[in-house]
Amino acid sequence: MQETHLHHEDHLQSSDLLTDIVIGMSDGLTVPFALAAGLSGAVDSTSIIIVAGIAEIAAGSIAMGLGGFLAGKTEQDHYNSELKKEYWEVDHLPEKEKDEVREFFETLGLSKEVQDKAVTELTKDKDRWVEFMMKYELGLDKPDPKRAGRSAFNIGFSYIVGGLVPLSPYFFVSDSVEALKISVVITLICLFIFGFFKSKLTGVNPVTGGLKVMLIGAMAAAAAFGIAKLIEG
Repeated sequence: MQETHLHHEDHLQSSDLLTDIVIGMSDGLTVPFALAAGLSGAVDSTSIIIVAGIAEIAAGSIAMGLGGFLAGKTEQDHYNSELKKEYWEVDHLPEKEKDEVREFFETLGLSKEVQDKAVTELTKDKDRWVEFMMKYELGLDKPDPKRAGRSAFNIGFSYIVGGLVPLSPYFFVSDSVEALKISVVITLICLFIFGFFKSKLTGVNPVTGGLKVMLIGAMAAAAAFGIAKLIEG
């Protein structure tokens, strides 16, 4: 029984990590790519593009990480708020709460006698009773208290890694248009690979998913490049 519980926790943590990586990497690959493409259509100096790109990656990673942190804290605050309400209801409305527990066991097809025994056993321990109500009445699992901090780091770091991919050619090629051509090839390949594996994890056709992610990135970069050229003209 203990081994099953540990396996479940590991699965949840892995799922959270993958979610964070997907959130950070998807924006990290796309936004700096579009920015670099737009600047390449307006300026010849790669040094300006590098400075602007690094500034965007820094600001974007902080903003995305903060968003992940706030989402994690909101989840914790919501859980704690509902937990207090559930304890109050167990203390002040015990019969009503027992009826709700009985209704749950009834939906499982248990006999009236077994329902009554299960309710009696479960409600002997108030903490276990409240935990049961949180999970099966409200559908809430206790969040990891370290989740917010970990999420902020995972999303922010993934954004930085993703953002450096389209920006990397500009460190080695002095001509901005030539650097953009290399950046397009590298980034579109990475976007396809990223979309492929993301779709595979979510059960979507991986090839179709990869092509969609790649197309979105290409459209964003093309739009930014075109707008920059129009403004320059």
